[in-house]
Amino acid sequence: MLPIKLSPSNLQKLIFGFCLTLATIFIFYRTPVNALQIRITPDNPQLGDTISVLVEVDDTTPPVVSMSNQNFPVYTVADSRTTYRALLPTTPLDQPGKLNIQVTADGETKNFTLGLKDRWFPTQRITLRGGGSKATQLELDQVAAFKKIVTPEKYWDGKFRRPNGGRVSSIYGVRRYYNGKFAQNYYHRGVDYAGPTGSPIIAPAAGQVRLIGWEKDGFRVHGNTVGIDHGQGVLSIFLHLNSISVKEGDFVQPGQIIGTIGSTGASTGPHLHWGLYVNGIAVDPVPWRFQGFQ
Repeated sequence: MLPIKLSPSNLQKLIFGFCLTLATIFIFYRTPVNALQIRITPDNPQLGDTISVLVEVDDTTPPVVSMSNQNFPVYTVADSRTTYRALLPTTPLDQPGKLNIQVTADGETKNFTLGLKDRWFPTQRITLRGGGSKATQLELDQVAAFKKIVTPEKYWDGKFRRPNGGRVSSIYGVRRYYNGKFAQNYYHRGVDYAGPTGSPIIAPAAGQVRLIGWEKDGFRVHGNTVGIDHGQGVLSIFLHLNSISVKEGDFVQPGQIIGTIGSTGASTGPHLHWGLYVNGIAVDPVPWRFQGFQ
């Protein structure tokens, strides 16, 4: 075979074409890797935890995030136009084991299997005489409407604060027997802080007051109530207050006094019940205080 002679200009063209081909191949293989980046935390959640799914995409089309075949809302993170987050709630009523999380974006779908760890919750035995107190339809309707609030803006910043300095008298997730019968669908949907009547309650994070309920107006079980919207489907509710220092529509800052501890509604003594809801589901507030979600 005779050797092929190339002029310097043709040789340069050949080398340039070869490099361009290599670059095209490199980009072709690199692009799918960089296009869709996903981070899920915590990587070992337990019952009651909130799961954060961060998704970085190439364009501004929001991803679709689902868990156990249920889609959850996604929101942009801070000032980014290509980073999104979904918050997935879990509860003591869920079955421990495998959680299936699916993310679709940039024309591709990724599936993840996450282990949801079991967790021990205390059990209480309650004896009710005369049927106990029943919630009025007014408070049920207003609280249900509050739990459905979803505001696209994110108001909170970092870790949540402890709303009262009293001792914890009942933790999140407690299960109960009522008159000897186990309540299958019940769990304590918050944390209780026992303190003297009149001790201050502060907002654990920034947000807008979206619910005010008074025992005298029909909040027979919840008692005097304040509900705060922290944005993006994250809500706080405070029950059994003695006094309320804010009104509906107020925007509160973390640490701002919103009321005082009392024993209104279905309460056996002065305490604060703080419930934290994510997309309508009561989650454990403790990780929001100690780890936080930026």
